[in-house]
Amino acid sequence: MQDQALRIIDANLNRAREGLRVVEEYARFCLDDAALTQSAKSMRHDLGEAAGSFEACLRTTGEAVAPARDDGSDVAALSSGCSPADNPIVAHRDTVGDVGTTIEAHGEYHREDAHEVAAAAAKRLTEALRAIEEYGKIFDATFAKRIESIRYRAYTLEQRLLLTARSQARFATVGLYVIITEALCRSDWFKTAEAALLGGADCLQLREKSLSDRKLLDRARRLTELCIEHEKLAIINDRPDIAAACGAHGVHLGQDDLGVVAARKLLPSSYIVGISTHSVDQIERAAETVPDYIAVGPMFASSTKPQNRIAGTETLAAARRHTSIPLVAIGGIDETNCDQVLTAAPCCVCVCQSVTGDTDPKRATERLRKLVERARADRERSSEPITTGRPITRRVN
Repeated sequence: MQDQALRIIDANLNRAREGLRVVEEYARFCLDDAALTQSAKSMRHDLGEAAGSFEACLRTTGEAVAPARDDGSDVAALSSGCSPADNPIVAHRDTVGDVGTTIEAHGEYHREDAHEVAAAAAKRLTEALRAIEEYGKIFDATFAKRIESIRYRAYTLEQRLLLTARSQARFATVGLYVIITEALCRSDWFKTAEAALLGGADCLQLREKSLSDRKLLDRARRLTELCIEHEKLAIINDRPDIAAACGAHGVHLGQDDLGVVAARKLLPSSYIVGISTHSVDQIERAAETVPDYIAVGPMFASSTKPQNRIAGTETLAAARRHTSIPLVAIGGIDETNCDQVLTAAPCCVCVCQSVTGDTDPKRATERLRKLVERARADRERSSEPITTGRPITRRVN
């Protein structure tokens, strides 16, 4: 029965490697996400090392049970094209005689888009790792434990992959985000919110720190109803409970509030969860929890919410290099510096006093909206394929 077990391990190692490659390419070319791409690549290499050590053990012991070497020194045998005599797992391969090669599952050859391709590959990956782990126990517990560790990482990778794709889809059309705080409104807060929506805001956030829960809930309901009427997003600052109670579209969290994971447990899956960050370290930690957007700031000094340290546009650019989760630039942004932000990285622009403190918040919103739309149009033109001149190539590992 050991021969059959090795055939199963061989088949599932191939399946797992192939699944990881499909996932990695999706993260790299479709999501354009450096962190997810690196996670998939590291996992693929770690799987190769585990399999290489297992193969080395089998060569040494003649397929007897023995502790696997954990140094990965024989990983080269995995892909070096060595003969079956040198690779005891491949030696048990029988593709021609495998009855499973002619069996087709319903819908196996139908995928709607690249997202479905990646989702199916992620499922195959975790299933294959489970099979390797279970049949690996026949030969060596250390090998099985290494595969188990990779399997748990694969679950996390699958979740991050799918949540990142979802966040991109949810926030893809949000270009201008306005925070509504009554104390910073030149006129009535509700009229200011309505003017911002009429001027082109895609999303409004209610941020009121001093209201009682009852008054906050009443105001949140009014803002949410207004946003729904205009088919725009309503976000509540700090309070997942208020967001859920008023039927808003989501919640925005600070660094000292409930984390993204905890907030998701309290909210329906359809809710948007965003989080504020002020440094690259915070951005990297936030990305691991996969919020629907990451707010980065402050971009400039702001009287609305003073900070000891200005993150600046450099931090925004660094965030885009790390993750493809939608970014929201915030803090001190107005018409005079909005272009600096939009040049630093593709992002949503979030403002407060430059709209709420204006004598004509609708016109102020319209002016900012034009800047956002112009930057988006410029990005789209720059990303058009080059059809003349010498082709540009880059090395792909």
